[in-house]
Amino acid sequence: MRLSVTEFTPRVGPRAYRVVQPRPPLRHTTLSDPFEGWGYLVGDHDGLARLAALFSFAAFSRHTIVYVPLRRSIPRAYAPGVPVDLVLAHRSPGLRASTWPELRRRLREGTPLTVRTNEERTAAHAAAWEARWDRLDARDRIRPAVHAGTLFLLGARDTFASAAAHLEAAAGFGPRGKRAAEGQDVLVASLTPHLPPSRGRHVELDIGFQAYPPYTHFRRPGRPASRRCPTAASP
Repeated sequence: MRLSVTEFTPRVGPRAYRVVQPRPPLRHTTLSDPFEGWGYLVGDHDGLARLAALFSFAAFSRHTIVYVPLRRSIPRAYAPGVPVDLVLAHRSPGLRASTWPELRRRLREGTPLTVRTNEERTAAHAAAWEARWDRLDARDRIRPAVHAGTLFLLGARDTFASAAAHLEAAAGFGPRGKRAAEGQDVLVASLTPHLPPSRGRHVELDIGFQAYPPYTHFRRPGRPASRRCPTAASP
């Protein structure tokens, strides 16, 4: 898949970072803070499909930080909790949540860029993660943290690849939900199994689909885009 992003190379102190941000923004996708109630990532087909590609890109871009601004997306009245942005990163860049506000302020002049993702490679690594799911330890899971209005998901290649597969499935099956044509959200998948087992307070992060208004443009897969009007010769 071809993915349009903006690339930034900010420097904080002696260290330079590479940050990419989707272009254009995901206007119809929102994310709720999983530490403030229930974490819910909900979007339309375009938003979920591009998020799947961003997770796939993050999986194989060990030294790149993926920043997805979501707090300014079109709000959804039913969404629980507090809206947050999203950052995906491997642990290798040494990104600390406390340094993020300064790093974010330096994202001023970026370079338009098109990157590619490899769906077959992503699916292979996702399958490898799923196959050893019952033997995973904390290093094989995504570590969540929230700071400065941002949810940080710090993970590794196979974990991000599996999360990408779940988002891709949500983008594909979400429109088939019975309530989708009515504009209601459809709970499709979850990233909770990708998070470390909770000690005490349980942290959840689910994925939902919702078509964006007006809903007259939306048709569930398998249904015709318009109904043929009967002619005078029709029975």
